[in-house]
Amino acid sequence: MADTEPSLRGETAVLATMHGKERAIATLLERFLGVRVVVPDDFDTDRFGTFSRDVARVGTALDTARAKIHAGFERVPEARLGLASEGSFGPHPVVPFLAWGSEQVVLIDRASGLELVGRHAAPASHFVHAQVADVDAALAFAARVGFPRQGVIVMGVEHGQPSPAVALAKNASDRDTLIAAVRRALDACGAASLETDMRAHRNPRRMRCIRRATVDLLRAWRSRCPACARPGFVITARLPGRPCGWCSAPTRQMLADERRCAGCGHLERRPRDDGPAEPAHCDACNP
Repeated sequence: MADTEPSLRGETAVLATMHGKERAIATLLERFLGVRVVVPDDFDTDRFGTFSRDVARVGTALDTARAKIHAGFERVPEARLGLASEGSFGPHPVVPFLAWGSEQVVLIDRASGLELVGRHAAPASHFVHAQVADVDAALAFAARVGFPRQGVIVMGVEHGQPSPAVALAKNASDRDTLIAAVRRALDACGAASLETDMRAHRNPRRMRCIRRATVDLLRAWRSRCPACARPGFVITARLPGRPCGWCSAPTRQMLADERRCAGCGHLERRPRDDGPAEPAHCDACNP
């Protein structure tokens, strides 16, 4: 292992955000890494995609976070570090009727080429939507999700689907402005689509998830390769094959975690201490 561990103390980090994410990210990184986090003035991240779908996101969440960081470097060229976060929300991949959210906070050190990603994924009770046919139903939805502290986006409806091209209002901050937005959508379409605003500054629960992803980023920084001390020696793959508790045949349950250093390529496989797999997960015992 290298004799000294890398330090970022005193370095400048540009955080590419226009939605107040510094409240979740900057304090933690300044405290635990000693960096100085700056947010560019009038920085437009909506050009990389919006939750209201009026601007489509191109590429993956990680691609988008990287693009935001590179744009941040253009605005703050003296910064050594770039930071950005990106979230994705949709149906749970397995459980019906359950929303799922995934947050990524990305750090790029352009002096060393290091890229670290902090992640948090969990059921997303803060991702809710409904179609309404009158103002009373819209107000009931708003009350249920915690408006006005939790923002609400109002869209028109076209062919049964939300349509920002027909009507879009995403900055309602009180009951009257919300009612006016709903009425405009109802007048245009006969129905209005309402959903929780997923922008971080209008969604307190999402802000907490971004903070948890930032904590995971700090864990990645502290997890050093035993061969070269490069940060980011984290799980890169989970290997199946955990033996069945009845017949000992390999199952699709996880057997070991794999960590590979992005710098020197050092590889470790660490068996998981989960005991034998339940027979319900065994293709031999439960075909």
